[in-house]
Amino acid sequence: MFLENIQSPKDVKVLTMKQLHELAKEIRDGILNRDSNIGGHVGPNLGIVEATIAMHYVFNCPEDKFIFDVSHQSYPHKMLTGRAYGYYDNSRFQEISGYSSPTESPAYDQFELGHTSTSISLATGLQKARDIKGTKENIVVVIGDGSLSGGEALEGLDEAGELGTGIIIVVNDNEMSIAENHGGLYKNLALLRETNGKAECNLFRAMGLDYKYVADGNDVETLIKTFEEVKNIDHPIVIHIHTEKGKGYAPAEKDKETWHWSMPFDIETGKLKKQDNGEDYGNLTAEYLLAEMKKDKHLVAVTSGTPTVAGFFKARREEAGAQHVDVGIAEEQAVAMISGMAKGGLRPVYNVYSTFIQRTYDQIAQDLCINGNPAVINLFCASMYGMNDITHIGFYDIPMLSNIPNLVYLAPTCWEEYKAMLGWGIKQTEHPVAIRVPGGAVTHSDEKFDDDYSELNRFKMPHKGSKIAIVALGAFYGLGKQVAAMLKEQKGIDATLINPRFITGLDEEMLEGLKADHEKVITLEDGALEGGFGEKIARFYGDSDIKTFCFGIKKGLYDRYDYQKIATDNELTPEQIVARV
Repeated sequence: MFLENIQSPKDVKVLTMKQLHELAKEIRDGILNRDSNIGGHVGPNLGIVEATIAMHYVFNCPEDKFIFDVSHQSYPHKMLTGRAYGYYDNSRFQEISGYSSPTESPAYDQFELGHTSTSISLATGLQKARDIKGTKENIVVVIGDGSLSGGEALEGLDEAGELGTGIIIVVNDNEMSIAENHGGLYKNLALLRETNGKAECNLFRAMGLDYKYVADGNDVETLIKTFEEVKNIDHPIVIHIHTEKGKGYAPAEKDKETWHWSMPFDIETGKLKKQDNGEDYGNLTAEYLLAEMKKDKHLVAVTSGTPTVAGFFKARREEAGAQHVDVGIAEEQAVAMISGMAKGGLRPVYNVYSTFIQRTYDQIAQDLCINGNPAVINLFCASMYGMNDITHIGFYDIPMLSNIPNLVYLAPTCWEEYKAMLGWGIKQTEHPVAIRVPGGAVTHSDEKFDDDYSELNRFKMPHKGSKIAIVALGAFYGLGKQVAAMLKEQKGIDATLINPRFITGLDEEMLEGLKADHEKVITLEDGALEGGFGEKIARFYGDSDIKTFCFGIKKGLYDRYDYQKIATDNELTPEQIVARV
């Protein structure tokens, strides 16, 4: 096995062409071995194998710098830079991140990369640093066609053209984003493919970049020849390669969207090892919205490159037709667009992972909230029980969104309350509304929930007690119930239980009323503690006799954490909470 003997890219350079083909097969086997056992990005990594081999064969990494956009196609690079054990040695899977990571390999990985469309901009910074220092290294960027839909990618191309010095931008065009591509620029990519790169209309040349096209981006010999031609180039150039997403694995070649990322699966059959037939908030959201669309032709579901976040798989996208819009990997466009849609009389609902809403602060504050247009934003995986990679943490949403004026941010406790809030958000015409979709497994309640939230910042008190009040936000309402039960059992305290519902404001009347017969207030939130919801309540009680205990997640750079450990480390178990108060 060749991979066993590859400790650095230097070991790639001595292989014959025949051996490089064998190496490509071994890399694909390694990708499938890892992903079939622990899950991961299948299709994009299988498609970039030959290009990565060719890059390491021609260029001199780490002296030459490689920057991978979003890291969905970084596995082969890792395997050729001394980390193949993370793909073949099942006992060492967890030593390797699924993303580019300089903490893992400072020599070969330049940046922590998990969000899309950033690589070219980052690379232009390295390009400028090289030019000022007078060094001669090649700067090589790998970006997928899907990531080009993000505005920062176009800004990066623009800047590379402006700098005018050597940078090599490899556009990996597999005709796919996570799902299908969306956006007018893909018409130009298609034209370039159809004309073998010879079309006069060329996005990249229009931005001041040189250009080469490789029709078979899975042909290692052609790729090596092309990279040798541009090595040490003195001006910016795009190498546009046409690859096959999922190359070498039949199920991934056939169903490219499903196999973009997968849970553990059986390699022979392609079937998931563990079938999840349970409910999830994404599918419930899609079912609800599709039913409402049939009643209201003005209702439009919006996604940004990840339509399945809200259960909009291909069949459902087709069912929705014009009432579903995917803007590509362009979250800022999505927020500005829903503001315009609402202004135009539509009822837009934007569905997005919490980690990606971070990119849209300006659009939410300026384009949406200052204008007061009644659009709805559903935030998924806004929870410590969501994605746990350092680049995909989703629990910093509350400090960001709760402090934007004119936004109503709601925190439902279960599916029934979420549905009620979503229904109200769609129908009302006064406010921009965001909903923090509960994290973790779907929970249900027989409780009756309001269907009108127009009286803002009114908390709900399901149980009135004394001495201690528990203000349990959203998904942590269940934790609040557990704490209340434990306080009664262990300390004989009949605690008040409050479902605040609103994140963007306080029910000052209710909080003031607690002063009469309460000594302590506990706040619980499934999110960042600093700048979060609990701190607002602590500030309210700051000059009173009430003592406030705020529980949430401390600010930090969390990476591939264990869910139970992060709960324990942040004193978020019922036992720890009761012991502290």
